[in-house]
Amino acid sequence: MTAETVARGLEHPWGLAFLPDGRMLVTERPGRLRIVSVKGVLSPPLSGVPAVAAAGQGGLLDVALDPGFASNALIYLSFAEPGDGGTAGTSVARGRLTETGLENVEVIYRQTPKLKGTGHFGSRLVFGTDGTLFITQGDRADYREKAQDLSQGQGKIVRINPDGSVPADNPFVGREGALPVIWSYGHRNLQGAALHPETGRLWTVEHGPQGGDELNHPEAGKNYGWPVISYGLEYSGGKIGEGSAKEGMEQPVYFWDPVIAASGLQFYTGDAYPGWKGSLFVGSMTPGALVRLELSDGGVVREERYLGELAERIRDVQQGPDGLLYLLTDSPNGRVLRVVRRSAP
Repeated sequence: MTAETVARGLEHPWGLAFLPDGRMLVTERPGRLRIVSVKGVLSPPLSGVPAVAAAGQGGLLDVALDPGFASNALIYLSFAEPGDGGTAGTSVARGRLTETGLENVEVIYRQTPKLKGTGHFGSRLVFGTDGTLFITQGDRADYREKAQDLSQGQGKIVRINPDGSVPADNPFVGREGALPVIWSYGHRNLQGAALHPETGRLWTVEHGPQGGDELNHPEAGKNYGWPVISYGLEYSGGKIGEGSAKEGMEQPVYFWDPVIAASGLQFYTGDAYPGWKGSLFVGSMTPGALVRLELSDGGVVREERYLGELAERIRDVQQGPDGLLYLLTDSPNGRVLRVVRRSAP
């Protein structure tokens, strides 16, 4: 396999979504949203994008199309939203897409509370088969203990309706002291999410500390352990929490040690790459690669890595309407890449 450049000149591109006509929406972390033509031409930055806290890991993050985009032209953006006193938090806005920008923009979700710091915002957006929206969020780095606190938004996956209201069947609806938007908790920094094409089940990848990047399929109301349990260590080499397992806390489906710095997740459903249908693809930012996972009976039975020779941070992985995989490289001169089979000798 090899990769060819579709577009270049993007500043730290983060999220990619295909429009029905084959063009792409691409976010840039400093706060720009662009349309990329099928020939790889970048549009000027679109107007109407909310103000972002573009520092450290913060900024404009993921982009997703509404399931009814063909009729309503709505798109959703996740971003680090600035707050008072130098604080920020993961938020989600939606607006109607035009050729030049967004109209009728409204923020439909805000992580609470907003906190100081520039790390671990998450965040991916995935629509469930029932039309609800999953939002992955980080623990905000210096506030890891909040991932276990159901009264706060850090370190949680939340599930909302497209207008921001709370689905009546969310697991913590009606529970005193718990945010009703929460779907699952005990997460560190989730930067990849996708639905299984057959089961409709949500799968995610999240960054571990020094070791312990995780692949999970988060279920309603369950606790995924951070920072009480982890397969990683502190960057200083010290132990984290109580070890790698504890009753009432979920084990990952799969974990990496050393880490791959996982970002972006895509189930492959096409036929362009023989033998890859049904595989799960993950972007690696460190050491940098496209990681293919082969699944069987809900577990990983094989891992392969490709494109390491590019020495690029792979930030997002998406399947295009042509059945090919498309990647974003996270750098000051980031690119959109298309994965193709090498020509026969």
